[in-house]
Amino acid sequence: MNRLFGRGKPKEAPPNISDCIANVDSRAESIEKKIQKLDAELMKYKEQMNKMRAGPAKQSVMQKAMRVLKQKKMYEQQKDNLLAQSFNMEQANFTTQMLKDTKATVDAMRLGVTQMKKENKKVNIDDIENLQDELEDMLDQANEVQDALKRSYGVPDVDESELEAELEALGSDLAADADTSYLEGVQLGVPTAPSSEPGSSELVDEFGLPKIPAS
Repeated sequence: MNRLFGRGKPKEAPPNISDCIANVDSRAESIEKKIQKLDAELMKYKEQMNKMRAGPAKQSVMQKAMRVLKQKKMYEQQKDNLLAQSFNMEQANFTTQMLKDTKATVDAMRLGVTQMKKENKKVNIDDIENLQDELEDMLDQANEVQDALKRSYGVPDVDESELEAELEALGSDLAADADTSYLEGVQLGVPTAPSSEPGSSELVDEFGLPKIPAS
């Protein structure tokens, strides 16, 4: 088939706006360099005219300066046009990218809603309610088990009023045991040594030795 009809020319890729912007900016920079060269040339002609007297020579230099100035004005107009084009393409590129981002955001939100609906179908509210009821029943049973474990065995059944009376009486007995008033008036001490031997009238000192009579 290709031999009979030949191959069609491959379709050219559509222009990329970013590449177009870069190309226009590059052209604007190139024109700016030309303007700078013309400015330097104008300054040279101006300095020459300042040093020359009026006459044909000065008039010739002025004509050259006027020609350069016209070129400069033309380049400045071209540069302004290129900058305007670049700005418009930048705005178009920004708007296009913003629309792409918006579409991506909307698609992501739509996908999220679809997923939420899909997952929501897996959730049964009745099952959740039944689960909550079962959990509540299990907690009640656990509390009953704990109450049963706290039950006491072998403790006599005593009236609380009797226990209170016994407690008051116990307090009175303890107070009586702590009373030491019966010891008042009783003097504790060590018995003194006898002043004389038993059966003897002789006086002795505190060591049991006979006292020497005073002369």
